[in-house]
Amino acid sequence: MANEKISAPAKLINGGMAGLVGVTCVFPIDLAKTRLQNQHGKMVYRGIVDCLVKTIHAEGFLGMYRGVAVNLALVTLEKGIKLAANDSFRELLFVDGSKKNLLKEMLAGCGAGICQAVITSPMEMLKIQLQDAGRLAMNQQRSFTSAASLIRPYITGSISTTKHPSAIVITWEVYRAQGLRGLYRGFGATLMRDIPFSVIYFPLFANLNNLGLNEATGKASFIFSFASGCLAGSVAAIVVTPFDVLKTRIQTLRKSLGDENYNGIVDCARKIWTQEGPAAFMKGAGCRALVIAPLFGIAQAVYFMSIGEKILNIFL
Repeated sequence: MANEKISAPAKLINGGMAGLVGVTCVFPIDLAKTRLQNQHGKMVYRGIVDCLVKTIHAEGFLGMYRGVAVNLALVTLEKGIKLAANDSFRELLFVDGSKKNLLKEMLAGCGAGICQAVITSPMEMLKIQLQDAGRLAMNQQRSFTSAASLIRPYITGSISTTKHPSAIVITWEVYRAQGLRGLYRGFGATLMRDIPFSVIYFPLFANLNNLGLNEATGKASFIFSFASGCLAGSVAAIVVTPFDVLKTRIQTLRKSLGDENYNGIVDCARKIWTQEGPAAFMKGAGCRALVIAPLFGIAQAVYFMSIGEKILNIFL
């Protein structure tokens, strides 16, 4: 990153505020991504626009933000850890003063991805249940059967089948039935997505951003950092989409009739390949790129505005 003398608290504040701004802006597209990735068999949504239009029509404008509270509650910590961890690993690996070393940049990104996944996995498991509730409701309306026969309960076998369960209800009932293991369902798939993403994203962003560094300030401009974050985020997001599809399918606890249950990553990949074909691994790739590009563009731009340092200077 451009500024290597930022304190750890400032890094966390920068990353957290960047995450809050970014998630608020792109969450509806993320909801469309989850619903598109989860549908198979009879398609409810034909694409991003169709998904959002049907969501607004069936659930109102706020339906596009179903599950956003979970994200906003934890994104500050998650994004703060991801960006701050990458910075910290880079400082450790580049202690000799060298500026360019692709292997070290990839190792720093790998470390950031591992740290992030610890927070990301349970957060996204809860978010997916809330985001996918609308798709299940649409399936229910398309079928002239009762909710009890159409919607299968959560995999724990004891969790409520209410149409729009709250994050608190899901968390409590999953924890009661399976403990922490249930909340970390899909953790392996999360690691398979987040580690390669960070390994690709951070070195690519750093090298793109260095092209626009101002020698006087040692930083790139806001616009250049934003554009670098968008481009690097889009590339990394598309590359790891197959792992994101696996993670989404595995972490979806509540199913409609025709949806598959998956017994781990290998079983999930095999069933998707045989039943839906290889193209299914790229479901939601466009949505994911549209989510990640502005999210990380905003994140990096806000991060480089040094908001954390300014806040700390006011209070300290």
